[in-house]
This record gives sequence, C-alpha cells and structure tokens, in this order.
Amino acid sequence: MIRVQEEDFDVGKEIDGLAPGNTSVGGVACFIGVVRDFVGDDKETGTAVGAITLEHYPGMTEQKLTAIEAEARQRWPLDGCLIIHRYGRLELGDRIVMVATAAAHRSDALDACQFLIDWLKTEAPFWKLEETETGGHWVDARAGDDHRAARWIKK
Repeated sequence: MIRVQEEDFDVGKEIDGLAPGNTSVGGVACFIGVVRDFVGDDKETGTAVGAITLEHYPGMTEQKLTAIEAEARQRWPLDGCLIIHRYGRLELGDRIVMVATAAAHRSDALDACQFLIDWLKTEAPFWKLEETETGGHWVDARAGDDHRAARWIKK
C-alpha cells in the first residue's frame, strides 16, 4: 500500500493494519524517518535546521512508489508492505516517512524494509527544502544515499 499525504500518521494503527489476522507472519520490520535539527553526518559539525518542506509531483510520485513497492514484492515473499511519505512543511520531530514490511521470516521483512527506504531516498521524486540560519536550501542527492541504494542493484 502506498500513501502520499500531508497529514501525520499513527504508527501503531498502521502496523496493526499491515497484515491483520495473517498468522503466517513471523516478522514485521518498520522504519520511521523524522525531521532532525541538523544537516550532515555529525551534529557538532553539521548545519542547524529549523524545518523542512517536501514537494512532489502528484501522480508521478505515486507511480514511482508503486514501482518500488512492486520491486520489493518481487524480491521478497512479503505478506504486507506499506509506504507512507508526507509532503508540505514539517517541523523538527515530525514524521516524514514510514516503511513497514511483514513476512513469514524476519530476514525477508528486514531486508525488504531496508531496500525500500534506500530506494526511496534515491528514486522517489521528492524535493526537500531545508530551512537553516542562512535561508532555505534545496537538498542535492547525497553520495552516501546512492552508495547504500547501489547494493540492491541486480547484476
């Protein structure tokens, strides 16, 4: 299931709805991304952030997220898969994204969850504006994100 929305979401409710009544599920994996107060690898050397704004292209975004979910379902035997991504202005501590997977085996749920978030970071058509002390700055792709996503490319 894919949802792109402005409003917040209830993590517990979303997990409860992932594979209700499916007793073959042996593992559920979940990643929640939140707005943090700095940019960079280290809080001490990073740039302070006050908020972010996420923009997307409606229709194209959902289509791409659906393709990413389909790829995960092709690679792993998932009993449930959920991607929720928010857009709009988000304050520090706000939830940005939720990825959850359910499978018979924990390794499938964990691997699929990690794959999904890695590919979302590099493949999903979202644009992020970070509000810093020096103004708003659009975020460029990060080499570290590309490196993490590259390990999932089939050869």
